[in-house]
Parts: sequence; structure tokens; C-alpha cells
Amino acid sequence: MRTPLIAGNWKMNGSHALVDEFGRAFADAALPDSLDVVVLPPFPYLDAARRALADVPVQLGAQTLNPSHAGARTGEVSGRMLKEFDVDYVLVGHSERRALYRETDDDVYDRLLAALNADIQPILCVGETLEERDAGHTFDVVLRQVGHALAPLEPEQRARVTIAYEPVWAIGTGRTATSEQAQDVMAAIREYQAGFDPDLAQAMRLLYGGSMSAANAAELLAQPDIDGGLVGGASLKVDDFLAICHSAR
Repeated sequence: MRTPLIAGNWKMNGSHALVDEFGRAFADAALPDSLDVVVLPPFPYLDAARRALADVPVQLGAQTLNPSHAGARTGEVSGRMLKEFDVDYVLVGHSERRALYRETDDDVYDRLLAALNADIQPILCVGETLEERDAGHTFDVVLRQVGHALAPLEPEQRARVTIAYEPVWAIGTGRTATSEQAQDVMAAIREYQAGFDPDLAQAMRLLYGGSMSAANAAELLAQPDIDGGLVGGASLKVDDFLAICHSAR
């Protein structure tokens, strides 16, 4: 059985007050025993989140990292720095990073490898735009992104990667892929992984990352190949995020 994972990506949102609110809420929450929960605040709040969540069953994540260990990279943060703040997970290849900051498949691979080398578990984000879906290229695009990042890895490295499928057309738009559409893509990703190792394919966690909410989480998480969610807007609302966590039973 794969342990469900619910990850809250705050993007460029949040405050000290929100960090403290989450700390208090999760201290009192009775979460399912077989569930991993991760909160990914912006860099300035990592230390506050580490302290607020120190005694609750929530892990800490970051939203990106630079492939370099150190150097003349103004504004950037390395995996080694994140590790000093007890960061357990980091996103690589989020659609907003690909679109807004022109991160290529090569860039995503470099970041994924940097995370693994820093002993941080990468959440590899993949997904198609509306134009690509309408053109019938969903599986070509998604599996290309997955393959570019995972094919060069050693087997033990692949086993440490979580994949989040985020249909770009369903992020921040209020639109959500149907549970069947999401399941079809997740099943294709798992089948692709089976080409490397059938056991790895069955063990790898696959998250849905397209506007998961308290209203649709249970239906999405009931799909056989959806093992959790990469939650955006709903992760900023404590009650909604807790409701999603409770849906992952």
C-alpha cells in the first residue's frame, strides 16, 4: 500500500500569522495514521514553519531550488541551504516555474538531481497546457517530461521521487480535470515507470495537482492511481486543507 501524501503549495502567499495558524490547527488535528502531510511555504517563512510545526505530524517542503551548491547566483537558494532548515521535500518543474521562468526539461532534471544529492525528496511536476490537451498531445507531453527527468537516474534515485500531475489548464482557473481524466494520465505514468521496474511503478506515489479542493478531493483520491494531492489555493485555508487531508483515508 502506498501512503497518501497531501502537499500544500503556498506559492507566493502566506504570513507569520498564517504559519502560526497552521501550527495551532495541526496540533489539535486528529489526522489519519497512514498519511504524510507537507507544507511548502515561501522561503522567508521556512524557519517560522519549522518551529511552528516541530511537534505536529507535518513535514516541511520548499517550492524550488538552484542546482548549484553555492556561488554567484543572486536570489537563489541551494539544496544544502534548504537542508539546514530541515526541509524534507522540494518541488521541481512546477508549471509556473516552466512558464514564468522558462525552466526547460534540462533545468528540471538538474534541480531534481540537486535535490536528491542534498537528501531532499523531489516532487517532480509534469503536465500539459490546454492547447496541448486539445491537440491530443497530453500523453506525449507528460511522458516526455517524466522520461527526461527519470530515465537518466539510477534505480535507487527513482525510488525517492514523487510525481505530481498538474494539468496546466486546471491550475488557478477553477477548472478541474475529471477524476477519470486524471486517472487516465496517472495510469499512463505508472505504466511508463513499469518499463524501468514493475515494483517501482507500484510503489511510486503519484499526486494530482490541478485545483484539488475540499469539494473534489475525495472523488479524486478514490482513483486507484492517485495517491495524494499537490494543493494550491485550498492549502492557504486551514479548514479546507484539513478537510482534504481527512479525505485521504
